[in-house]
Amino acid sequence: MSNQHQSTDKRAAVLVAGSWGTALASVLAANGYKVMLWTRSEDQAKGIRETGENGRFLPGVKLPENIHAVTDLKEALGGAELALFVAPSGAMREVARQAAPYLSPDTLVVHATKGFETDTLKRMTTVLSEELGRSADELVVLSGPSHAEEVIRKLPTTVVVASANIRAAEQAQDALMNTDFRVYTNPDVVGVEVAGAIKNIIALGAGLSDGLQFGDNAKAALLTRGLAEIGRLGAAMGANPLTFAGLAGVGDLVVTSTSKHSRNWRAGSMLADGTPLDEVLSRMGMVVEGVKTTRAAHELAKRYEVEMPITAQLYEVLFAGKAPRTAVEHLMGRLRTHEIEELV
Repeated sequence: MSNQHQSTDKRAAVLVAGSWGTALASVLAANGYKVMLWTRSEDQAKGIRETGENGRFLPGVKLPENIHAVTDLKEALGGAELALFVAPSGAMREVARQAAPYLSPDTLVVHATKGFETDTLKRMTTVLSEELGRSADELVVLSGPSHAEEVIRKLPTTVVVASANIRAAEQAQDALMNTDFRVYTNPDVVGVEVAGAIKNIIALGAGLSDGLQFGDNAKAALLTRGLAEIGRLGAAMGANPLTFAGLAGVGDLVVTSTSKHSRNWRAGSMLADGTPLDEVLSRMGMVVEGVKTTRAAHELAKRYEVEMPITAQLYEVLFAGKAPRTAVEHLMGRLRTHEIEELV
């Protein structure tokens, strides 16, 4: 690491120290930021400080020296030019509420969490806006095909940052972009957030299909029809359909539905052999966003009166005890329909 990076006075805060938060902290560190990586666990912070690794989530990868693990939010956020929220969707409101008193009005706020708040069905920018007392238009969302395990190893990755405020999006782009981590901007916050959330459901279905050994044809159909579900719900919520053909849409859907790194794909493949959901989640040891998102999307489909058959069948598997094989058979046996019906 160059001395130039060590002597920086640029500061960023990353909340929390999961695998994705840690990977994004490493991107900011490579770009010369002093990064305060916040965790509520003193044991985790101590482990990172003593070993230079996030042993729980990304074992075997040394972190840059300009990443500092802390448990004090005031320390984490003091002087930060950028605050990057990467809490799981279920914890985002609480983390934002705790962070709010220490956040400077000048700090750029970005989030990189894919999911909805289950009880309220709100997107993460809405949750952050409410808790931080900021206009949602000022906030930035980061999404796209990006496994933490690859980003931390500096493998080529391309993502999108979306904001209604193009200057805010460009600030985030400037902070994060480097030769390994390419960043595009997009004004469609709703589309980027909906795509990032719903693709986790389709990835669960892809894992289920692979676990049942249904083959590549079935998975290709599942991803394609899954993209149609993302597009239908997104359009009903006000998104730009073009977003779903981009990195946040088809890009993220493909990587999450086909990779061994994908928690959602792994969870789906475990469900296929009859492992109960509670046991799957216990064995994973990490948040599987697609499970909660299935419940939220099932409600959103009713609210916006859109057809989401894959989501509906996965909801039955996860929460109503339906056999995975039966669910896939029901999907394949649905009444005939036109492929482009939802876009006309």
